Amino acid sequence: MNGFVLAGGQSTRMGRDKALLELNGRPLAALAVEKMRALGLDASICGVRPDLARFARVISDNFPQSGPVAGIEAGLTVSEADFNLFLPVDAPLVPIEFLHWMIARAKRSGAVATIPVATGLPQPLCAVYSQRLLAGLRAAILVGHRKMMMAVREAAASLGERVDLFTVESVAPALPAGAWPMKPALRDWFLNANTPEEFARLKQGQESRIA
Repeated sequence: MNGFVLAGGQSTRMGRDKALLELNGRPLAALAVEKMRALGLDASICGVRPDLARFARVISDNFPQSGPVAGIEAGLTVSEADFNLFLPVDAPLVPIEFLHWMIARAKRSGAVATIPVATGLPQPLCAVYSQRLLAGLRAAILVGHRKMMMAVREAAASLGERVDLFTVESVAPALPAGAWPMKPALRDWFLNANTPEEFARLKQGQESRIA
């Protein structure tokens, strides 16, 4: 399995580069790459971001201006592994224990996409994708279907395969005590930093994790 950090956003609402925002003195890009490596994965960064090459290999989009689905398409294009973990650069509170568990789930099920649902919302940018989806994702981009869940569902349907959408809140009670951390609160795991206000909330979540 390979790991890919999605860092292709324009950071328009943030007003500055999200990938280089610092949390506990470390850029978000560095934190995401370190998390991948702690999982034992080769880490790359997806996006037209040559300036991030000091953190990991950078994979440029094959379809610029096509959103995160283009970053996932680019990662799957270069990957030699069947299963691949993707993580958005601006979601540093996702626990490494959860990612480890999700990787194991994906390998057991063999689903072409393993996507968590948290607080009622699918989290397709923090997910495991099979390389088998590559052709279908590329086709979705070419016809202009660039919304992530739409593209994934179309790609899976073209193969006659299923998407494994699992509700994080439903899984948690069935796990052994301590399997997933209690801090930060599960509702905060997928917080991302699109605006300065969201980044301030994210930092509060990090502080609760340490407290």
